[in-house]
Amino acid sequence: MKNTFKKIYAWVDERLELQDLIKFMAKKYVPVHSHSIWYYFGGVSLFLFIIQVVTGILLLMYYKGSEGLAFESIQFIMSKVAFGWLIRSVHSWTANLFILTAMIHMFSVYFEKAYRKPRELTWLSGMLMLFLLLGFGFTGYLLPWNELAFFATKVGTEISGAVPVIGKPIMEFMRGGDDVTGATLSRLFGFHVAVLPGIFTVLLGLHLLLVQRQGMSEPSHYTDQPERERKTMPFFPNFFLRDVLFWLVVLNLIAILAVFFPWELGVKADPFASAPAGIKPEWYFLFMFQTLKYIPAKVWFIDGEVLGILAFGLAGMLWMMVPFWDRKSSRGEQNRFINYIGLFVVMFIIVLTIVGWLA
Repeated sequence: MKNTFKKIYAWVDERLELQDLIKFMAKKYVPVHSHSIWYYFGGVSLFLFIIQVVTGILLLMYYKGSEGLAFESIQFIMSKVAFGWLIRSVHSWTANLFILTAMIHMFSVYFEKAYRKPRELTWLSGMLMLFLLLGFGFTGYLLPWNELAFFATKVGTEISGAVPVIGKPIMEFMRGGDDVTGATLSRLFGFHVAVLPGIFTVLLGLHLLLVQRQGMSEPSHYTDQPERERKTMPFFPNFFLRDVLFWLVVLNLIAILAVFFPWELGVKADPFASAPAGIKPEWYFLFMFQTLKYIPAKVWFIDGEVLGILAFGLAGMLWMMVPFWDRKSSRGEQNRFINYIGLFVVMFIIVLTIVGWLA
């Protein structure tokens, strides 16, 4: 068996020159310091994306993206298809963990100031992927065509429609009309399985290329050390194997969640029924939803909801542009105000999410 494996490897190596790739990877080094743990969340996010693609393709073999068949097709997957309930549960749990790990990765990059020159494009591509992830969550939420998803999508699109001038056209574009119907389901289904994955894959390729080209970022407390005292490890196999170990831990977590807390389907959506009480968005939109509830109906002459949406849009744009407005002082000191902003944002998201969940 061992000789057979060697022959296969030699055959592939002769054609693809794998040895040169291994040598290239072995020459790359990863900084080792007290914050090195945060490096692994980028790799975990990539691993979760792969699981999403694989499970999504498996679900796509049976899913029917129409108003009359969507709910029934999910029922069929969960009850008739071998391990269909497990694949759907893995897909749903992975989607939530994907957004969570991507947010952790984003905040770790922010606090380590890894967005600074020459990594501005790496940060921008990562932020665009995070926004696309939220788009994945929004477009995929309606696909089971259950009661909760239907009315949550209705509320979500109505909020976007409150934006002056462009809001109503955006709402009608997302809905495929004036109201949430089968046309909305078909449109969001197309975005979820074709448009967003295509754009995301291009950005992911660019992001990985930039990371490989520029290497791992080195925090200031690491670069301030004398060069002889800086510890490193080879990317391959040392860091790579640790990354894989982290993946296995996450895979076990997903398996436990999928088996012991399977994703429920709920009740089929009825567009003519009244909305059930306590409709809430998914947890990653909950802090924004809860904030809008606290804003008065009128702030001067502006609708409170409109003001909140514009404020979130502006905050997101400023956050994305942080590499261009965060600068060291003339004496080379770090801008601590950036850290305070980051801590405020983290606490704001956590507190408002918890309050919204308990409300």
